[in-house]
Amino acid sequence: MTYYSTNGQVENVSLEEVVIHSLAPDKGLYMPDRVPTLSSDTIKGFKDKTFVEISDTVAQAFFGEDIPHDSLSQIVADTLTFDTPVVHIADNIYTLELFHGPTLAFKDVGARFMARVLGYFVRRSGSDNEINVLVATSGDTGGAVANGFLGVEGIHVFVLYPKGKVSPIQECQFTTLGKNITALEIDGTFDDCQALVKAAFVDAELNARMRLTSANSINVARFLPQSFYYFNAYAQLDRQGLAERLAVCVPSGNFGNLTAGLFAYKMGLPVKRFIAANNSNDVFLEYLRTGVYTPRPSVETYANAMDVGNPSNFARILDLFDHNHTTISTLISGAAYDNTQIASTIRRVWGEHRYLLDPHGACGYQALVKDLKPDETGIFLETAHPAKFKETVDGILNTDIEIPAKLRAFMSGEKQSVTLGKDFKEFKDFMADLS
Repeated sequence: MTYYSTNGQVENVSLEEVVIHSLAPDKGLYMPDRVPTLSSDTIKGFKDKTFVEISDTVAQAFFGEDIPHDSLSQIVADTLTFDTPVVHIADNIYTLELFHGPTLAFKDVGARFMARVLGYFVRRSGSDNEINVLVATSGDTGGAVANGFLGVEGIHVFVLYPKGKVSPIQECQFTTLGKNITALEIDGTFDDCQALVKAAFVDAELNARMRLTSANSINVARFLPQSFYYFNAYAQLDRQGLAERLAVCVPSGNFGNLTAGLFAYKMGLPVKRFIAANNSNDVFLEYLRTGVYTPRPSVETYANAMDVGNPSNFARILDLFDHNHTTISTLISGAAYDNTQIASTIRRVWGEHRYLLDPHGACGYQALVKDLKPDETGIFLETAHPAKFKETVDGILNTDIEIPAKLRAFMSGEKQSVTLGKDFKEFKDFMADLS
């Protein structure tokens, strides 16, 4: 399979090229030249399969032409050392818990999968030149990528994060590791961090000096594995006879997770419709309503991983549906919630159902409840453990959430980070001095 740029100004390239370079030279995002489909019988058969078996089938459909079958199966098995259970909340409402990985966030699967795929290509090439992974994070991406790549030979990771705008626990997950992980504390917003990463990829001088790639959802090998979640959720509901007329609600920031779900849909997963849940950063909701996309600076909210004012993967959604606003807005509806509404939802769900939501899941729950039809089964994605947002959730509920052992281990480490401004020249000079 080859991959083309959403900007259409460069030739198609191989999976290896896409994974290693991440962003196309014309600044577009890479897309597969076709979306493989799975038969309805295959998808129906998933109810009798494990998460690893389901994911292996999906991975082989996408990446099997480029990575040998056994190697790819091993990558999947090494990635999925945990499950993503569906939990019943009330009536026809369910949640898919995606926070059972090493950093208790949904991005663990994509990060671990990409680390292993990139490691495979590095070993196959036999090159002695180190690959430098640049990743901008608004919260959970940094921890997932840093831990997914920790200790991987031949790869160095630089995590760019906005100063003071990620939770203390999230910050610990990528600033305390050392080894091949360097944390860069940027005096700006997530959008500033993302702009620095994108500028680095198209800077000819910097790319001539060092091999750069990204582990944000702009990288095909980071976001596509998240389609595994949707097939696994469907299989779990299908076992209970609940998979008909399925509505899936996805808390959305940079839109990698929703895009992965839309790829699953294109592959044949019988989802009736999707709901994109935003916080106050609602540029996608505005697009659904008006057909006009107007990116703007992000604003800070309780759901910080969704504080994105110019989501990269919007370009992929447009491309996947031929820029047809009617098609997109028919399949996907949207909703947006501010901090007051997020807090109210967390309190209500805890009080009524004794289920503890994180701020992102609260957006997903509320959007689903607001829009769900009586004859539908609704499932929202709970993307991170609420303890990762302990100060926020404790403040809302007047509680003292227990911090899981996995998170406590990160908090015992010493912070190691480099502080930089948001000016590209300063960032470029820092990177160039390392080459």
